[in-house]
Amino acid sequence: MDIDRSGMSEFLRRRREALQPEDVGLPRGQRRRTSGLRREEVAGLAHMSTDYYARLEQERGPQPSPQMVAAIAQGLHLTLDERDHLFRLAGHEAPARGGASEHVSPGLLRIFDRLQDTPAEIVTELGETLRQTPLSVALVGDLVSLRGPHRSIGYRWFADPATRLRYAAHDHAFLSRMFASGLRGAVTRQGQGSRAAELAELLLAGSEEFRAVWAEHEVGIRPHEVKHFVHPELGALELSCQTLLDPTQSHSMLVYTATPGSESAQKLELLSVLGAQSFA
Repeated sequence: MDIDRSGMSEFLRRRREALQPEDVGLPRGQRRRTSGLRREEVAGLAHMSTDYYARLEQERGPQPSPQMVAAIAQGLHLTLDERDHLFRLAGHEAPARGGASEHVSPGLLRIFDRLQDTPAEIVTELGETLRQTPLSVALVGDLVSLRGPHRSIGYRWFADPATRLRYAAHDHAFLSRMFASGLRGAVTRQGQGSRAAELAELLLAGSEEFRAVWAEHEVGIRPHEVKHFVHPELGALELSCQTLLDPTQSHSMLVYTATPGSESAQKLELLSVLGAQSFA
């Protein structure tokens, strides 16, 4: 497929101008004259240079890679149909939808952008974290930057012992069963050759505990509503987890809250002030 520079330029400009700062979780600020978002704001949301993005709108520069197109589509909060359209304008085939997709829907992002003072994350059905609020990073660490199989918490749970330090010991046995159950269900849905099947094969080869739990063939084990975290400086936190599911993309938004007036609520408040910096 050939790139349609004119069509892509016009589409990007129209979508940028249709968005307001509050639509993407940005402050409006004073003396704002631009209709919609500024180019530098879109570039920041897409994690690329302003010059690179500007050249696309000006019908200049190299053909963007699929990774760059995906980043722009997410930064502009495009729907799946709009994302696919942008890919084709850029001269690429549209990526897969459903469980294999990492494109977060605009509706889910709009809710997520308003939760910056709450621990929240958006995850795939394999437990890969696509978005985290700052308070989520302070609570469990930076999970978005992980790469390879370690992006999946189910894989990390069995492959990296340090993962378990953030969770109360009395929950470990249940969580092992739950992660194995979830992965088995994902393998059934996605089929052989999928990322889910690849993770299962890696764990079967490398984890004796996983082999034992996997052999039980358990499916459908649901997470408990109350989670017991262990923060390295603040200690134990008991948080309720509410889940919002996007069935079209198999993404879930997890939001963690503490009972008002509880010790855990006080610790969350302290965590929001100090963030991810060391408490030592």
